[in-house]
Amino acid sequence: MPRVPARVASLARYRDDPVVVWTVRATAAAVLAYAVAVALSSQPAPLTAPLTALLVVQVTLYSTLTTGIRRVISVVAGVLIAVGFSAVVGLSWWSLGLIILASLTVGQFIQVGEFVIEVAISAMLVLGVTQLASQAWERVLETLIGAGVGLLFNVVLAPPVWVDPAAESIVGLARRTRGLLLSIGEELDRPVPVAKAVDRLHEARRLDQAVADVDIALRQAEDSLRLNPRISEGLLARLVLRTGLDTLEICVVVVRVLARSLTDLAKRRQEGEPLFPAETAQALQELLADVGAAMVSYAVLVTTPVSGNAEQAENRLAAELSAAWDRREPVAQLLLESVQRHPYAWQLYGSLLAEIDRMLDEMDLEHRSQRLLEELDRAAAARHERAARFAGLKRLARARRLPFRTR
Repeated sequence: MPRVPARVASLARYRDDPVVVWTVRATAAAVLAYAVAVALSSQPAPLTAPLTALLVVQVTLYSTLTTGIRRVISVVAGVLIAVGFSAVVGLSWWSLGLIILASLTVGQFIQVGEFVIEVAISAMLVLGVTQLASQAWERVLETLIGAGVGLLFNVVLAPPVWVDPAAESIVGLARRTRGLLLSIGEELDRPVPVAKAVDRLHEARRLDQAVADVDIALRQAEDSLRLNPRISEGLLARLVLRTGLDTLEICVVVVRVLARSLTDLAKRRQEGEPLFPAETAQALQELLADVGAAMVSYAVLVTTPVSGNAEQAENRLAAELSAAWDRREPVAQLLLESVQRHPYAWQLYGSLLAEIDRMLDEMDLEHRSQRLLEELDRAAAARHERAARFAGLKRLARARRLPFRTR
C-alpha cells in the first residue's frame, strides 16, 4: 500500500514538468489541427497544418502568440516568393539556389527570427509541386489552420504559470552558494593546500553555470506571466523575480572573488600554517555562515507571494542581516590585528572584508526596495512611450481619412 502514494506523487511531479506538459499539449494541438485541415482543405494529407501547430504551440501563451505570428509571416512570404519565381523560371539547380538566396534575404529583412529558414523551406516546397497556384494557396491555408489551432489551443486552455519552478531554482542557487560559504568557513583555521583552495575557486566558478540555468527558468516564468488571464500582477511578479536573481548573481560573483582572495592567501602561507589564527578563523566562519543564511532568506523573500509569509521572510532576512553586521565589526578588528602581524597580506584581508560588505549591501532591504521602484518606473515609462506612439499613429490614420477640405 505505501507504494500507491509514491506513484501518485510521481505522477503529480510529471504533471508539473514543463517538458511533459509541452509534449501533451503539442500532440493534442497537432491532432486537432490535422482534423480541421482534413475538413477544410482539398489535399489528401494536409500535414502542413499539424507541423505548424507543433511549431506554434510553446510552453507559454506569450511565446505561442509571438511564434505563431512569425511562422505565418514566414510561410506566406515563402509562398509569395515561389509564386513570383514560378511565373518566370522553372525548377533547376540555378533557380533553386536563386530562390533560396532570395528567401533567406527576405526572411532576414522581415525579421521572423528563428523562422528565417522556414521562408526558404516553404518556397522550395511550393516551387517543386505540380499545379503550383492551387498547391501554394492550399499550403497557406494549412499553415493558417495550424497556427490558428495552436493559438486558440493556448488561449482556451491557458498554459500553466512556471513561477514555482523558477522560484525553486532561485532558492536552490542561494542554498548552493551558502553551502560553498560554509565549506570555505570550515577551512579557515587549518592549513589549506593550494590545490584544495584552487578546487574551491573552481567550485565558485561553476556557480556561473547555475546562474545561467536559473536565468533560463526565469525567462520561461516571465513569458508565462505575460498575457496570462489568470495573473493580475504579472509585471510586479516578473520584476521581483528578476531583480532578486540579479542580486544573487552579484553575490555569486563576489563569492568567486572571495575564493580567489583565499586562494592567493593560501599561496602566501608556509606549509602547515593555517589561513587565519583560531580566533579570527572562528569569527570569519560565523560571519560567512550569517551571510549564507541571509542569502537563502533573501531568495525565499523574493520568491514568496505578497502575504503574511512574505512579511515573515522579510523579518527573518532583516534579523540575519543585522546579526551579520554585528559580527562584521569584531571581524574587522581581528583582521586589523592580523595585518599588523602579517603586513604582507593586508590587501587580501581588506579584500575579504570589502567582499563581505558588498554582499550585505546588495541584500539590504532598503536597497532592494529602491531598485524595485526604479524598475517599476522604467517599465511605466516604457509603457507610456508605447501608448504615446500608438496614439500618434491613430491620429495620423484619422487625419488621412479626413477629406482634404476638412483638413
